[in-house]
Amino acid sequence: MENIKDLEEFIGGHFIYTYDNGWNYELYVKNENTIDYRIHSGMVGGRWVRDQEVHIVKLTDGVFKVCWTEPTGTDVSLDFIPNENKLHGVIFFPKWVHEHPEITVRYQNDFIPLMEESREKYETYPKYVVPEFGKIFFKKNEGANNEKVVSEAPYEGMIEKMVSGELSFTE
Repeated sequence: MENIKDLEEFIGGHFIYTYDNGWNYELYVKNENTIDYRIHSGMVGGRWVRDQEVHIVKLTDGVFKVCWTEPTGTDVSLDFIPNENKLHGVIFFPKWVHEHPEITVRYQNDFIPLMEESREKYETYPKYVVPEFGKIFFKKNEGANNEKVVSEAPYEGMIEKMVSGELSFTE
């Protein structure tokens, strides 16, 4: 993934990055409307999601914004600058997620009713806002709609296996 300029080149991108606060995240741009992701560490480390609907736009050559709202009520806005291995993200956690993160630490897709129920049961405000810069330390184009990229829960050592090439998702 060298010198990415256009949205078509960003689609299929698989990124692993560390926010300046130390949290490790992984995001796969599945197609122009959908991402899959895993959270490897931080407040909701262990959480993973497939087929999250998103809005993706090219801001300028080589700079892309990915935004979404989760069933938890968490809002996310990420600006990727892959050619410089940088990003900036803002995560707007509802109060309930900040106070009960363990409810969300699972494969979200199998627990949408629990996320919706928790969103109604617990307080939403004030939001816990986490604005952070991050460094992309792994990037690879895995092709669009590759169901192998985020197909299992994050585990200890997974990032190291992906970075070393021991764990690969392309044919």
